[in-house]
Amino acid sequence: MSEWNWSLDDLQNVEKNNLKVFSCFSCGGGSTMGYKLAGFDVIGNVEIDPDMMHIYKKNHNPRYPFLMGVQQFKEIPDSQLPTELFDLDILDGSPPCSVFSTAGKREEKWGDAHHFREGQAKQRLDDLFFDFIDVAEMLQPKVIIAENVKGMLIGQARGFVTLIANAFDEIGYRLQIFLLNSASMGVPQRRERVFFIAHRKELNFPKLTLSFNEKPILYKEIRSGRGKALNPQTVTYKRWLKRRPIDNNIGDITKRTEGKDSSFNTILVKDNKVPYTLASNSQFIRYDEPFFISDNDIIRIQSFPYDYDFGSADTQYVCGMSVPPIMMKKIAEQVYHQWFK
Repeated sequence: MSEWNWSLDDLQNVEKNNLKVFSCFSCGGGSTMGYKLAGFDVIGNVEIDPDMMHIYKKNHNPRYPFLMGVQQFKEIPDSQLPTELFDLDILDGSPPCSVFSTAGKREEKWGDAHHFREGQAKQRLDDLFFDFIDVAEMLQPKVIIAENVKGMLIGQARGFVTLIANAFDEIGYRLQIFLLNSASMGVPQRRERVFFIAHRKELNFPKLTLSFNEKPILYKEIRSGRGKALNPQTVTYKRWLKRRPIDNNIGDITKRTEGKDSSFNTILVKDNKVPYTLASNSQFIRYDEPFFISDNDIIRIQSFPYDYDFGSADTQYVCGMSVPPIMMKKIAEQVYHQWFK
């Protein structure tokens, strides 16, 4: 069976390493599943979104769930937290990162408060990474692993990376930064993400090496079923009819035929290509037929288990907001073998 084609029941057969992880900004638990696949025990999570926490609890049954933002979590007195949280092997986190995304006018969003999702409290998203580092200072895990978008390494955002590196240094951690592509890690998706991986200085771990070169998985290898049909009356359908092999999204067609910049997040999925990044707000249309991709496709592209219980939530939203489990599994395995074993 392919690595991306797995079930939550498979976790029962994973050899455990008895190392403990706590996850911040856990969303639906993409990174949580990756750690579990690598043998780690994920003992709890922090999540601000009630809907995401409901899904997380249903699928992962955490011992210590905290439904709140990290800003609130870091203010909890030590005496009111479980003692296990002060004996962590890894603190995991994916601070919401839309202000650093390369899509849109990102610099205009920096420093302002935003609703990351409808119904949530406003948060200054470019502060959340530093709140996460405050949590690390409080809990003192042996290792910290944080995931973020590639845009953090581009242009003015690199100034934030320098501040982040300084913050890790100030709390006593040695940091390494990796730019990784899930397509080379057994995930059927081209998803580039930055990983900040740090360890307590006094542990004197060797320099971590991460190098992945797995065979890319093409869309035709995971294709399953059909999603919703395109409505022939819509502009999207009429643009889709004008597609050419050089087009990777509806925006390419719009630019070529109408001279407009729009619809670049409506992706054309081709059988002989690895699917592009699955985002919570993107749309995926099959190149060879007027249908959106199926929910099964979305689950496989993100390497989620096929028996994951999404409840009433949108499959693409949960998957698109999460770290691909197989991607995190590969990282966690290397951290274990190089630093903990």
